This record gives sequence, structure tokens and C-alpha cells, in this order.
Amino acid sequence: MNSPECDVVIVGGGIVGLATAYQISQRYPDREIVVLEKEKVLAQHQSGRNSGVLHSGIYYRSGSLKAINCREGRQLMLDFCGQHDIPHEVCGKVIVATEEAELPRLNELFERGVRNGVACEKLDADRLRAFEPYCHGIAALHVKDAGIVDYRRVCFRLCELIQERGGKVLTGCKVTHVVTKDSEIVVESTAGTWRTRLLVNCAGLQSDRVAKMCGQQPEVKIVPFRGEYYDLTDESQHLCRNLIYPVPDPGFPFLGVHFTRTTHGTIECGPNAVLAFAREGYSKWNINWSDLWEILRYRGLHRLAVKHWGMGLEELKRSWFRSAFLQSLQRLIPAVRAQDLIAAPAGVRAQALRPDGTLVDDFVIQREGRFIHVLNAPSPAATSSLNIGAMIADQLRDVLTA
Repeated sequence: MNSPECDVVIVGGGIVGLATAYQISQRYPDREIVVLEKEKVLAQHQSGRNSGVLHSGIYYRSGSLKAINCREGRQLMLDFCGQHDIPHEVCGKVIVATEEAELPRLNELFERGVRNGVACEKLDADRLRAFEPYCHGIAALHVKDAGIVDYRRVCFRLCELIQERGGKVLTGCKVTHVVTKDSEIVVESTAGTWRTRLLVNCAGLQSDRVAKMCGQQPEVKIVPFRGEYYDLTDESQHLCRNLIYPVPDPGFPFLGVHFTRTTHGTIECGPNAVLAFAREGYSKWNINWSDLWEILRYRGLHRLAVKHWGMGLEELKRSWFRSAFLQSLQRLIPAVRAQDLIAAPAGVRAQALRPDGTLVDDFVIQREGRFIHVLNAPSPAATSSLNIGAMIADQLRDVLTA
């Protein structure tokens, strides 16, 4: 039996892979697109386990892929959600300094936000309380452009639109082998074999492995960091109106434990960031010995541990001791009590790490001939996804218009 032929195979049915397929179908409606997702349901990993924040672009270095894609992607996402009746709200957020030492970093964030075109303003303690009455801080930024989105719903709608345009989205379809033959790529999977002109790797937590399967040697390795969450009880939800964030540590690409109102009507608290013992390790007890051995022998992790051992211990402490997690939350909202917290599902961040121990801060999207590999797309990838997809579609123009 001959293998099906198509123009583009996209590996990964998360929001970046689906947004890419959607944008290619928009630009090249006569091209056949196939999305291969190994899980039985879409958006089972980062796309369905994030806190649902529509990011503003205030955190990212001007000119970086994160800054560019976040600002442009934010508007595309707002337009998409409005057009397709997907729950979303531009509710704004506050970034809060709780001590004097954080004020220079808060001011740097404000200046970066202005450069990036973000609508933001400085708040003193009194004005902060007007936005978030229970929040403690000596100063803050009010970021008007931030909001919340149901990204899982976005994924399902993207899937419908891809299929309406003749594309295929196959679930339960794990890629097992990739071979390049002349002008085509042969993709073997658990659901069959596909011959394609182009392959786009949007495999998230497995993206570096898929790149190797395609014959590449990526300069980074994906290291999984589990983010653990609590929800506020219904009785304590009045403590947070919208989104409350701490001033982030500039040397660490995580935003710190924060409060997030969701489109589902809950208030999430978290996440921390601890090394996961499996690429898809959503609890402390999820251990994949092959994944763990691969991570532990990587010299990049050794160097990261030396650089950030203090931060790592704090994150572990928050993971194992509820009281430590609570103390981090109380820096922002002192009135939160232990009985206000309900354990919530965790997520795992696919974080690219260089051999020198540097956590990659920007998106990494590399083209190698007929392959494009998305090797680092953590937050704000969901916000940015439609613009990332458009950028990838543009990069493939030379082949798709030939």
C-alpha cells in the first residue's frame, strides 16, 4: 500500500502546532496538511495545563522573538477569540514589589514595557490597593494589556478550522521514525506512514528528541520543570480580583509564584518550578528512569545546579512543604491561610537548557532545509502561538509556492 502524500507534516497537536497548521492552511489553502499528535486528546500537556494568561510582552527583551511574537500574537489571539466566541478577558494585572530591593527591577520592567509598546503605569501602595485591596506591596505596575484566555478551547477550535479546510489532525499517532529520501521526508508513526515535502516539529516536551529523529543535533536539551498549583477555595476568592505577580528574578526565566483568575471562575496560585523526574511527570511520584538518567547525566544540568542551587532548594522546599508555598503567597496577599488552598493539577514546562547551564530565555525556532524545529517555546508561547504559526508559514513559502 502506498503511503499518503502531503505537503506538510506537523508533529505535535499543542497550541503552537495547531496554530501553525491553521496559518499554513490560511495562506496556502490548496496544500495538504497533516498534524500528528501522540496523545488521544489534543492539548494534554503545556497547552492545556498552563494558567491561561494572555501575556502583554512586558517581560521580554526588546527585539527578541518573545517580545515580537507576544505583542503581535496577543492581538491575533484577541481577534481569534472574539471571532470564535472563546472565553477571554483583558482584565489587567499588577506586578508587585514587596521590598525596597525590588524597586530597581520594577522600574526596569516599566521601561522595558514602554519600549515594547505595553500599556502600563506605575502604582504606589495606595493605588495598588485600589486595584487589589488585599495585596501587600510598596509599589507596583499595572499592566493593562494582560488578560485571560481558555487556551484549551482555542486548540479545539483551531482543530475544527484545520479540518474544515481539508487538513487532517490525527490523535493517538506517535512519530517513531523519520527518513529523508531525495525531495521527500518519510514519517513513520503508530498510525501509518506519511510522505511529505516539509516537516514542522512542534513536539514541546519531546521536541529535541524529534529533532534528533530528523537527523539534527540540537544545541539545547529539553529539561522538564514541574509547576505545582493550588486553587483558592470559593470562600477566599475575594482576596484576588484579577492577576497578581511578584517582581521576577532576572536571572531565572520563571515568573515566580502568583495569583491568576481563570476563565473558568477559579483563582490559581502558583506555580513553583522543580525538576521533574519524567518529561511528562505531573506529580512527585511520576518517575521515568530513562528520562531521569538522560537529565541527570547532562552537563548543562550540573552547571545549572551550581549556578542556582539556592533557588533550587527554595523551589524544592515549596514543593514538599505546603507552609513554604503559603509563605510565598503571603508575601503578596498576607490574608491567605492554609485552609484557603486546594491542591490543583500541575503542569510541566519544556525548558531548553544549553550545555553551559544557561536556561534559554527566548524562543528557539530553527530551519534546517525542509525541517523547522521549534526547540524552545515556553510562556508566552500560547499568547504568541498564532503569530509563531504565521512566522513559520512565511518561512515555508519557498517550498509551498514552488
